[in-house]
Amino acid sequence: MLIGELAALAGTSTRALRYYEQRGLVRARRCANGYRVYDEAELQVVRKIRALLDTGFDLADIRPFVTCLRDGNDSGDVCPDSVAVLRRKVGEVEDALARLNATRDQLHLQLTDAMNTRRPPACEFR
Repeated sequence: MLIGELAALAGTSTRALRYYEQRGLVRARRCANGYRVYDEAELQVVRKIRALLDTGFDLADIRPFVTCLRDGNDSGDVCPDSVAVLRRKVGEVEDALARLNATRDQLHLQLTDAMNTRRPPACEFR
């Protein structure tokens, strides 16, 4: 399939596909006229890339998942290198959640203190 077809099927842009190819994540053959031609298997690869990007992974983290798919696995998640990236990412998310929870708790304390503090009016009208 041509680049426009792959982009439409994968829900991405041709520019993104070229970038993924430049980064070695997507493979294309070149026709004599210079057009990129993609195998059907690249659709699964691009969908996996998009799903991982949507989940917060960066392109450097995605390579093990692509390799896993290219090795013939139905999912890019099942190989040891992919599992290691998933574990690391879960740890990062848990750390971020802990920081957010601590921030929320601090804000609740500040709000409670602010609501319990009585201030005299700035000026009284008679």
